[in-house]
Amino acid sequence: MNGWQGSRSPTLYVMDEPQHRIRALHTTSTVTVYQAYAPEIGLPAVQEGRFPAVWKRDRMTWIKPSFRWMMYRCGWGAKEGQETVLAVEISRDGFEWALRHACLSSYVRGVHPDRAAWQRQLKNAPARVQWDPERDLHLQPLPYRSLQLGLSGEAVRRYADEWTVAIRDVTPLAHDIHALVRNGDPTSATRLLPPERPYPIDGESLAHLLG
Repeated sequence: MNGWQGSRSPTLYVMDEPQHRIRALHTTSTVTVYQAYAPEIGLPAVQEGRFPAVWKRDRMTWIKPSFRWMMYRCGWGAKEGQETVLAVEISRDGFEWALRHACLSSYVRGVHPDRAAWQRQLKNAPARVQWDPERDLHLQPLPYRSLQLGLSGEAVRRYADEWTVAIRDVTPLAHDIHALVRNGDPTSATRLLPPERPYPIDGESLAHLLG
């Protein structure tokens, strides 16, 4: 049983949510992000509490604070190569380091001086940000966006070797929620969702990432 089951009433999707807001399960010292892998990577990661040697530190990896967006991406843990859904608890210091050093993954007029400046930033940044439509329980897009954070180079190494506090297998939770949705019980499904709240980071720290 996960630590948040039955701890709150169903989430209401507020239509006036800001377009860009980080929503996450977080404590005073950690934030939980989600990834999905094939069992040969995901299961050893859970057993060892860290990513195994076969997990490549020289490749970009994307972490997602939104559980529902992760479900959209991995198809509730049913997509090939994404059958093991991981909740990775990382330090808030590490998460915020990545945000400070991140660049938007696409050029945005008004945020970047020009396209060439954005390309230089993107080339040198150890992290990049995408804002993708948040998803409801039926994995349909909502009118506001969720953060995806891509890590490469130094950020990947820090994520794996310094920031990671714990790794849990939440595949059974994904399957339980999906079953409730399929059975027409969204209220019970919502009660099982991780209690994601607005992440307390000031707007100035995110100004360079608001595309």
